[in-house]
Amino acid sequence: MDLRKLKKLIDLVQESGIAELEITEGEERVRIASGGAVSVTPSAGPAPVAAAPLSSGPAAVAMQATAAAAAPAAAPAPADEGHAVKSPMVGTFYRAPSPDAKPFVEVGGVVKEGETICVIEAMKLMNEIEADASGTIKAILVENGQPVEYGQALFIIG
Repeated sequence: MDLRKLKKLIDLVQESGIAELEITEGEERVRIASGGAVSVTPSAGPAPVAAAPLSSGPAAVAMQATAAAAAPAAAPAPADEGHAVKSPMVGTFYRAPSPDAKPFVEVGGVVKEGETICVIEAMKLMNEIEADASGTIKAILVENGQPVEYGQALFIIG
């Protein structure tokens, strides 16, 4: 894929604020997602052809193999007053330790700093996320099983 075309796509993703863009062109597939590294792969094989870190100002962009479609824009955090607990990593958000267990916290529940409030699965590892402030859960900003990005607001604690 042409480098100029990739640069235009990266700029488009950053300017539009969408979380992810996926494109297939010939045998190459490209995925551009906010925050990550760049790789272009042939659609027939799982091994990356090229991989290099890319930093374009405050937002890094990641590209890798997938199909053509644009993901919906990430929902902005509500204007609720309070402390936003942000994701320390990219992964899948889970409100409970297992599918049949009750959630760690609910809206209106009181948490203490250091208390586990959710789990983020990253690379097949379950990472417990702790509250970085004490207070009442005012909002849960992510749905169970939803992918999250580094720095994305997960909870509002007031």
